[in-house]
Amino acid sequence: MITNQEEKNIASGPINEINIEKGFFVLLFKNETNTTQVYERDVDNKYIQFHFCLKGSSRFNYNNNSYSFDVLDSKNILLYNTELKLPINLELRSKSWLVSFFISIEKFHSLFSKESSYIPFLSEDNKSKKYYGDGDTTPQMAIVLNQILNFEIHSSIKTLYVKGKIYELLSLYFNKNEDSENEKCPFLIDEHYVAKIRKAKDIIIDRMAEPPTLQELSSEIGLPLKKLKEGFKQIYGDTVFNFLFHYKMEEARRLLETNTYNVNEVGLQVGYSTSSHFIAAFKKKFGITPKKYVQSVNNAE
Repeated sequence: MITNQEEKNIASGPINEINIEKGFFVLLFKNETNTTQVYERDVDNKYIQFHFCLKGSSRFNYNNNSYSFDVLDSKNILLYNTELKLPINLELRSKSWLVSFFISIEKFHSLFSKESSYIPFLSEDNKSKKYYGDGDTTPQMAIVLNQILNFEIHSSIKTLYVKGKIYELLSLYFNKNEDSENEKCPFLIDEHYVAKIRKAKDIIIDRMAEPPTLQELSSEIGLPLKKLKEGFKQIYGDTVFNFLFHYKMEEARRLLETNTYNVNEVGLQVGYSTSSHFIAAFKKKFGITPKKYVQSVNNAE
């Protein structure tokens, strides 16, 4: 159930729900608006909950708002309680991204039955008790989370892709060796480099109408051009300008849905000086012109 509250809303399409299999589902949240978005959902007490904040912050409220906690940027939290339901009452703050996944205790135990000594709450003494854990999201986890949240993949293999990434994330989450090597992109082990790649992403989004060149971006964040390209693709799963293209089109779609701006105005806001170029780009992304898209939205209402 999604609810609207004063100064809080759910914008069109901020949630992507992926059902992996019975007893295992994923929720992806992106709030790029200037307001807090609220999401409510009943969750059975058989589920273990994992919540990872990649950007901004979010708040979870429980027991009729008598108990709340924040999940901040680069932080994560794990919850489960076999005796008490923990339904989601989420406040996703402006400009925030969150990845949450829910896995049944039965399914979870089957994944880790041979490694239960690694995981404190799977010990015989704790299997029937409540458990709350919070921690930092490592750079390796951040790479996987961003790949999950920003993947561009054919719908026919989407579930398989996300399932594999969640399993990879669980392996990193419970890995005792925090200093393991990342052969594909060794410099991303260093949080200093990860922060620079994130800064690059924020810069191109903030200036999407007039983005810097790759060389200018490289100089601004203080990272060699080669490492910028490699790091950005490793974390966000795409090149800098492909990522920006998809972001622009999603922003354009959101602006068109408001019925506040005409096609030319939307094109200018996302960085297209001519309407013909904007229309061609929009059609490339969504397979429909902006004008027809607006008509289809209005007809649906």
